Amino acid sequence: MLEQNYWLTTTTMPTAGASRPLPEVVDVAVIGSGFTGLSAARTLTKLGANVAVLESETIGWGASSRNGGMVLTGLKLGVNRLISMYGRERTQRMYAASLESIDCVEQIVREDAIDCDFSRCGHLEVACKQKHFDDYARQAEVIAREFNHKLRVVQKTDLGSEIGSTIYFGGMVDEISAGCNPARYVAGLAKAAMKGGAQVFEHTRVQSIARDSRQGEDGWKISTSGGPLWAHEIFVATSGYTGRVTPALQKKIIPIGSFIITSEVLPEKLARELSPHNRMIYDSKNYLYYYRLTPDRRMLFGGRAAFFPETHQTIRRSAEILRRGMIEVYPQLADAKIDYVWGGTLDFAFDIMPHAGQLDGMYYAVGYAGHGVAMATYQGQKVAELMAADRSGSAKPENPFVGIPFQGAPLGLYNGKPWFLPLAGAWYKFLDWVS
Repeated sequence: MLEQNYWLTTTTMPTAGASRPLPEVVDVAVIGSGFTGLSAARTLTKLGANVAVLESETIGWGASSRNGGMVLTGLKLGVNRLISMYGRERTQRMYAASLESIDCVEQIVREDAIDCDFSRCGHLEVACKQKHFDDYARQAEVIAREFNHKLRVVQKTDLGSEIGSTIYFGGMVDEISAGCNPARYVAGLAKAAMKGGAQVFEHTRVQSIARDSRQGEDGWKISTSGGPLWAHEIFVATSGYTGRVTPALQKKIIPIGSFIITSEVLPEKLARELSPHNRMIYDSKNYLYYYRLTPDRRMLFGGRAAFFPETHQTIRRSAEILRRGMIEVYPQLADAKIDYVWGGTLDFAFDIMPHAGQLDGMYYAVGYAGHGVAMATYQGQKVAELMAADRSGSAKPENPFVGIPFQGAPLGLYNGKPWFLPLAGAWYKFLDWVS
């Protein structure tokens, strides 16, 4: 078993030099070269902006290349909870945006000919308890009525047509969701952004940001490990890796570890038995498992095996936990060899919602809570359009996640270091036990 990201073995990332000098001045400095930052850079260059993408590691190094490749509709919170928080009209716009985000990814893949195995295979949510399944019919009814979007509830007796496991109490299918190879997708986004004129600087860590004026124009002085840079605007696209150079944003984002194993290549007959329709699958727990077949018929199995971000210790421990979970779901895989294990860091806001807009004068988009392939791409594009609209004075693009309350920890008890993650993990396990 290799402690290595399987997806990265399937692609070659484009190269972007750290040795060439930074430009003296740009219209927009984008911090982070994941889905959000590269989608923004791609859009900004199309709108005529001069863009520099600053990446402390390498292109797609963070969660964008380490996730399960699930391009999912919906949001992390249930629709009734969303309606109670934001009202019917805004929730309708939020849900519509989640559907539009899948179209957004598909359009980019098509326009830029990105070879990333994008497929509208749909997703399957499986119920770990009867109570969870009983809620599916209520969810499907609300979503059909309020959002004009159809989900299909699958009874336990019919679940064998969707999954080769007998431990669940039923399921719910959304045919609109998709799957992709995330490493190939983020590589394709980078190529598209660079082809449009964006300059990407790898191994260029932002060290400080300060307000500054230049030739009578307001902007930002950015100090980096590769030298100084002046930008009219900044777009922070750091998600779970948000750090101390943007302290106000760091205090609102919780970095949570997510871990994945992949099996050896499975026989075609067995793979078809495990997932007859190649769905993106996840269960109904708070401390959930998510899993799918890769295009070459490996079982990819992930989850919150440890809440802390990835280290060698958490990765090894997570591999054991996830293998036990995989065999619990699929006893057929008891003898399957595990070839790869790796971890990544997701970004959760305290309200488990995506957020976008401006904070301390800088633009940002964060808080995808495991729905980042689609929503990060969408928010990168939409916030780039917002930046262009603000500069030109034209009408702002529709984005229901701009302007919603974005609270940090109560009583200011969080400074960006998630000391409470073990307590949160224990709490969510307790909720799964009593639910």
